[in-house]
Amino acid sequence: MSLEKILSQGAKFIFVGGKGGVGKTVVAAAIALYSANIGSRTLLASLNPVHSLTNLFREDLSSGNIKKIGSEGELFAVEVDITDAVERYRENVSIRLREFLKWAEIPLDPTPFIDIATTNPAFQESAMFDKVMDIILKEGKNFDRIVFDTAAVANAIRLLSLSNIYGLWLKKMIESRKEALGLRAQLSFRKDEVLAEIQKDPVMLDLLNLNDKFTQVKSILTNPSYTKFFFVTLLQALPISVVVRFMNSVKSYNIPVGGVIVNQVISEIDAEKDESNYLKSKYEEQLNYLELLKKSVGIENIVGYIRQFPRDVVGLENLRLVVKDLIEFKFK
Repeated sequence: MSLEKILSQGAKFIFVGGKGGVGKTVVAAAIALYSANIGSRTLLASLNPVHSLTNLFREDLSSGNIKKIGSEGELFAVEVDITDAVERYRENVSIRLREFLKWAEIPLDPTPFIDIATTNPAFQESAMFDKVMDIILKEGKNFDRIVFDTAAVANAIRLLSLSNIYGLWLKKMIESRKEALGLRAQLSFRKDEVLAEIQKDPVMLDLLNLNDKFTQVKSILTNPSYTKFFFVTLLQALPISVVVRFMNSVKSYNIPVGGVIVNQVISEIDAEKDESNYLKSKYEEQLNYLELLKKSVGIENIVGYIRQFPRDVVGLENLRLVVKDLIEFKFK
């Protein structure tokens, strides 16, 4: 199935991933531009810690605010800044630990515990996942389609794995909190007052609200009518092997796969024009790798090709050429 047909079926949330250096950002931007061109109000959100949308669009997107791209169409972009999410997490962790220590009557300074919790490497990824949830639930109401430019494979897999781990963690935290509250009520001499306090327990309310938000997002991420994950690869051994592993990981999290987009292919016409035979040799090499890709992921999962451009793709004019390739260009 072609990319054009997949998008026409109305997938609202598009994720684009792949090995570092294969052109994920350009492909994500091209999908977003095409979506805007066919009349969908579209947001392109970069989740990459090293953002490059500012350079691609020649627009300053470093503020973390959503900005309209170009004077025509309905394309918007944002380089997602997790600073506010990290601070919000730090504040929430602080509140939870202080509340726990207060109820347990443990006379300890919680600051060292807060520092340990918030400097864990997974803390940044949890903050990013929280930001993704906010974009899906809040901006999903303002846009017809949202395209996510994900980080390199390792970071993206850890981020997606949180769609499972996050839920398990919330379930355990809620069960643990209920148990602690129940014990407190049983051991208290002022049961009526304690039960009234339990009803307003800020930690439990926070956990339940977070669980409700997570449940909504999980149902969206695993629904093929709403979500598609596209993979970008080059016709080379390593990127193909990475995409195969990446696809299997995404499937294991029950996130619907949209297909594979092959970037930087050499056209037969360009190969024939090259008198040095270098491009012809690379073209024949790519044909061999294409057969490997077809066997690895299935020919039906290859949804688009983009030719190798003589220079970096920068600006809307060049990006339109990428869009044209995505929709029209055919490779053997």
